[in-house]
Amino acid sequence: MNLILLGPPGAGKGTQAKILIKLLGIPQISTGDILRGAVKDETPMGLKAKSYMDAGALVPDEVVVGIVEERLAKPDCGRGFILDGFPRTVVQADALKKTLAGLGKEIEHVVSIDVDKEELLGRITGRRTCRLCGKGFHITFDPPKREGVCDDCGGELYQRDDDSEQTIRRRLDVYEEQTAPLKAYYARESLLRSVNGTGSIDDIKQKILVGIGGGKG
Repeated sequence: MNLILLGPPGAGKGTQAKILIKLLGIPQISTGDILRGAVKDETPMGLKAKSYMDAGALVPDEVVVGIVEERLAKPDCGRGFILDGFPRTVVQADALKKTLAGLGKEIEHVVSIDVDKEELLGRITGRRTCRLCGKGFHITFDPPKREGVCDDCGGELYQRDDDSEQTIRRRLDVYEEQTAPLKAYYARESLLRSVNGTGSIDDIKQKILVGIGGGKG
């Protein structure tokens, strides 16, 4: 099964991806991970990407698509894959479609985990991290026994700068701007499966499985 997984920051996309790769027996392909891997392995596309990265420039779409193509051609993608973080734009979606056609593959489902913006803000801005040991807490869902103090080592708990409300609102706005046209694109292709991301992890997993025709997990 060939899937694309979409979801804003805080929607639980990473958690669901880990569940799906175990259930379906297919790899999760994160563009950030494969870009770093291609550079490290000095693949042809990895070397091209490195030249842009060393110059402090954005890696162009054609290079990113080339790196995705290199990864999708590997044997472990024979039974399928979950694309995470790609495509981000309609231009990339078109390029991906052509690339997959060349490999004799096609996207079967695009799963979008949708969560109300205010709930996402509550999920993300409530995160706290220990300065000493790095353990994570949440002031609502997983609070420490003593406010502001780590249960494990007694270190101070703090909110990361990128978890502040202002930063999160900006990230969510950017995600919506980028993803709205992409969702419309895949809806026209009859591939989009929108899933309500509110509820327990298991509830959301079941919704996804029903959406992709997997029934109950």
